[in-house]
Amino acid sequence: MLTLDALDVDLLAALQERPRAGVLELSRTLTVARGTVQARLDRMEQAGVITGYGPDVDLPAAGYGVQAFVTLEIAQGELGDVAAALAELPAVTEAYATTGSSDVLCRLAASSHEDLQATLLALGRSPLVARSTSVVVLSTLVAPRWRPLLEDRHREGPVRAPAYRS
Repeated sequence: MLTLDALDVDLLAALQERPRAGVLELSRTLTVARGTVQARLDRMEQAGVITGYGPDVDLPAAGYGVQAFVTLEIAQGELGDVAAALAELPAVTEAYATTGSSDVLCRLAASSHEDLQATLLALGRSPLVARSTSVVVLSTLVAPRWRPLLEDRHREGPVRAPAYRS
């Protein structure tokens, strides 16, 4: 795990705002040396903090406006097989092993309610799934985000002694 400092968070925020910015432009924006920016990017890439520079895709704008969250209760010891089966379904955009009354939480995207139903039926037919529950998303209240979480840690800034006494 890499501990991020305020400059790392500022660099990530600058990249989010201007994903096509080069290292030189980022260094000018953040008023730090180009080598510093490059070293920070390399370090965050190697640590897995930065996982790619691809586009953020808005699924509803791309024609997949029906989204749902599905919880699955699965047979004990079948998590690996369930993960593999979920990875084969294009409509499954995310899946997580969870605690609580269900074992897996999935996010699905579909172009229509009929397509969503077809995916739900396919999940229900799987011998690996004992029970499923689904909820259809009506609207997004908070989109996936990371900046407030990372920025909160550095909001106060470093504690520094005053330069003079009054």
